[in-house]
Amino acid sequence: MKIILLKDTPKVGKKYDVKDISDGYALNLLIPKGFAEIATEKAVKRVSVEKAKEDIEKKIQEDLLLKNLNDMNGIVIEMAGKANEKGHLFAGIHSAEIAPEITKQTRLIISPEFIKLDKPIKEVGEHEITVQVQDKTVKFKLKITAID
Repeated sequence: MKIILLKDTPKVGKKYDVKDISDGYALNLLIPKGFAEIATEKAVKRVSVEKAKEDIEKKIQEDLLLKNLNDMNGIVIEMAGKANEKGHLFAGIHSAEIAPEITKQTRLIISPEFIKLDKPIKEVGEHEITVQVQDKTVKFKLKITAID
């Protein structure tokens, strides 16, 4: 059965991919849970238009971010997290949590995919974070404080 994926699905494909999947898997899991729909001609045309719109929006956002990236150079973003007395955070801080905090404090909208972290941050203190858009790289400081 040919289906169109509506969401990124592990071991199947990415959003808007047209895949040939077994009938049982498609009818019993993917379609009922809203991960996919049957690939009719009308649906394929609609999804291709949606994908084109999303690509254009992403490109516009990326270009805007590229222009405003210089404003971010050297800023300090402050966050707080629960930590023990040694300064180890109970939950690691990921790029998905840093991005909204940047938007809140600087009004720059940054997608988490542009924030480069080797691993989640698990320590209280100052950390240097890299933001990379296309070939331009900017670094800023993330200051994490402990809350009780």
